[in-house]
Parts: sequence; structure tokens; C-alpha cells
Amino acid sequence: MQSRPTVVVLAAGRGSRFKGDVHKLQQQFEGTTVLGSTVRHAIASHLPVVVVTTEQLAGAAGRLVAARDVVVVPQTAGGYGMGHSIAAGVAARADAPGWLLLPGDMPLVQPATLLAVAAALEHHAIAYAQYRGRRGHPVGFGAELYSELIRLEGDQGARRIVARYPAVGVDVEDAGVLVDVDTEADLAALRAPDAQPPRPDSRT
Repeated sequence: MQSRPTVVVLAAGRGSRFKGDVHKLQQQFEGTTVLGSTVRHAIASHLPVVVVTTEQLAGAAGRLVAARDVVVVPQTAGGYGMGHSIAAGVAARADAPGWLLLPGDMPLVQPATLLAVAAALEHHAIAYAQYRGRRGHPVGFGAELYSELIRLEGDQGARRIVARYPAVGVDVEDAGVLVDVDTEADLAALRAPDAQPPRPDSRT
């Protein structure tokens, strides 16, 4: 068994809210791309990393991590389901002691945050990053939940698992745990030189 949890970067979403010819994960950001920045921070944590993506983005993912660390999921009639992506990523690293689920469109999550959530999995089945009381990503799962994670399908994600088991919030000074890129406006806000972290009293 691996000694450290694996970061599963989820990069198989359609990104349908982001308009334009270029997928949101391939948009330029901080000298690389949105996905490139997310993966760069994951690699900097020195935790194992696997990227779950589509055939469309497999080439881009392969330039960020080794080929063995790219998991390509097939498109179904309903598109690319989050549950299926999670299951594929977890199954690809079945020997890990846990998994940190990190959406590929969250380029600000810091390496220290990933390490903090990974450390919490030593004592808890589920742990998630939170900033000033607001729950964010990554969400980590211990090895004992493997059989449930690999049965996920469709767009349900892992929320039902989180709802069924005790989960611990890991306080971090990293506003990036709340920030994703869904729209062009989101990306423009992150690129702005005076970009501010989300207000702690706002709601999502």
C-alpha cells in the first residue's frame, strides 16, 4: 500500500457554463493553464497525483504528469458524470491509504492545504478543507471508504457518502479552497491584479 493519500484531480467535466472555443481548464492562468496551475500545486505537495480527464484533454494532462498518472474516462450518453470520474480515479490508485478529491478548476488551492487534509485522514474517515468556517475542497476519504467510492456513478459525486459518515473540517488560511472557475467572469476575477479572496460571510 502507498504510504500517503493520492490527490485525484477531477478534470473530466464538460465545463458547459464556460462559453467559448477553448475549454475552461485550458484557459491561460499564472503562466500555465487553469488545470496546469491546479496540478502544479498538487505536485508541489509531494503527494501522489492522478488526473482523471477526457480524451479531449488527455494530451494536455499528459504534459503535466506522467502517462501512467492520467486516467481517461469515456463519455456516456449523459456526458461525463462526477461520480464516474471519482470512481475511476480512486480505482486507479486502489492501494492508496486515502484520496483527496480536487476539482481541476480550482487553481488556487495551495500545497500546504492538501497536506493538512491528508494529515487529517490519519485519524478521520472523511476530512475537508474549510476557510473561515466555509467548507471547500479538497475533500479527503480514507481507505475504509474505497468500496463506496468506486460504486459512484452519474453526477451525484460523493456528497451522499459525506452525509452518511462523520467528517472533520480542517481550518486553513487558504481562500482558494472556495474558488473555482465556472464562468468567464470567474476567470477574469482571478486574473485581476487586485483580486480579493471570497468574503467569509457570503454564500454559495
